[in-house]
Amino acid sequence: VNRQAESLFGYDRSELIGSTLERLVPERVRLRHPGHREAYVHDPRTRPMGEGLNLAAVRKDGTEFPVDIALSSIRTSEGLLVSAAVRDMTARIEAERERQIITEELHEARLRQAQRLETVGHLAGGIAHDFNNLLAVILNYADFLAEQLPEGQMRQDVDEIQRAASRAAELTRQLLIFARREVVKPELLELNAVVSGVEKVLRRTIGENVEFVTVLAPLLPSVRADPGQLEQVFLNLAVNARDAMPAGGRLVVETSDVTLDADYADEHPGVTPGRYVRLSVSDTGSGMSPEVVGRAFEPFFTTKPSGQGTGLGLATVYGIVTQAGGNVRIYSEPGHGTLVSIHLPAVDQPAIERSTQDLEPPVKGNGETVLIVEDEPAVLLAAIRILGTNGYVALSQPAPAEAIAMLADGQRRIDVLLTDVVMPGLSGIELARRARELRPGLRVVYMSGYSHEVIGHQGAIYADSALVQKPFTRKELLRTLRDALATPQ
Repeated sequence: VNRQAESLFGYDRSELIGSTLERLVPERVRLRHPGHREAYVHDPRTRPMGEGLNLAAVRKDGTEFPVDIALSSIRTSEGLLVSAAVRDMTARIEAERERQIITEELHEARLRQAQRLETVGHLAGGIAHDFNNLLAVILNYADFLAEQLPEGQMRQDVDEIQRAASRAAELTRQLLIFARREVVKPELLELNAVVSGVEKVLRRTIGENVEFVTVLAPLLPSVRADPGQLEQVFLNLAVNARDAMPAGGRLVVETSDVTLDADYADEHPGVTPGRYVRLSVSDTGSGMSPEVVGRAFEPFFTTKPSGQGTGLGLATVYGIVTQAGGNVRIYSEPGHGTLVSIHLPAVDQPAIERSTQDLEPPVKGNGETVLIVEDEPAVLLAAIRILGTNGYVALSQPAPAEAIAMLADGQRRIDVLLTDVVMPGLSGIELARRARELRPGLRVVYMSGYSHEVIGHQGAIYADSALVQKPFTRKELLRTLRDALATPQ
């Protein structure tokens, strides 16, 4: 019995020497303990600390406490000598209990956060369909007006209407991206090409007082993501960096090929070890406090003055990146700038060369007949006008039932079905299914601002049809129809 044992059990050394071990064993197991002791003596084996046996001991004052006990033995001329090392586990078990409580609290907090985000998603989905219908009307009728007006004040006024409607559409899109309610069309992309494609626009946006530097690693592997969304990530990060440097500074954009190991994954929950493509955006701006960093990805959270920020920039980035299977981290200190690092999973397939169709004028129709099914009258009239003035024959029906009757008329020519997805009574997806029963191989183009049906049936949609997202412009609608007609029946 050493001094530590005296301190641990509360006995004087002289009180313990000569007594049995059962004196230090809790009463509830005291009767069984001699049997354990005898079994060890007959088969002595070394037992190290950390065996996880859930042992307990009792002090002189009767208090019980958890212990870990290591045993070792040696045979001597006087017989078997057994040495026991006893460690008080109270502090460690208490710490483990506290960690467990913290873990449970974190889990509950994440669950509450997920529930809040789900609520945001439902809200976004609920308003987006109707709101995007309204924006489609505003954008297209403003476009019709702009065509007829000469240069002057009225034309400038219409241009402002179009710009405001486009900003409203982008705000809705960001909310849907964050809530993971936007229809995503991922492609194999080269990250450097995405950065280079947006760089010219960005240099004009950030201003001359910010030094803009790009460091792009060569021969990066591909990533799989929606190209428009990836551009949105880059723009949001760069604009945030610019806003943090009102007096000027340095903005650095870097790409690299990295491997995240198990240690990194352990430190960052949700990360899977493997090969990634990294996009880093750093600035020399004002930086953020730990409290602000902790809330940076929350929707509608912003430190900017009222009217100068929506609080959806980083929330949108988070939604896009995580939906693409990646992760995003912020490193920032007040007065020392901010670094945002994004990791997207690398794909061992070549990237698809980006199309230049955005630069091409819209191709008009050549007398093809399009059946338009849309329950929103103003959107229906806008679509009829766009197609009718661009080389198509436009037929229209406000309800699926009437459209089915028209499709059943074998004497009527119909080359494309252009249908809304969410309609009373029958969805556009079900309408397309019935239409193809009547007319096998019929080309279908869906219109939608958002719907759970689109998300839930995405595979079926893209397998044999196309989608134009509301609020669409004339150019987008004509391009989608052209692509659909170019697809073999």
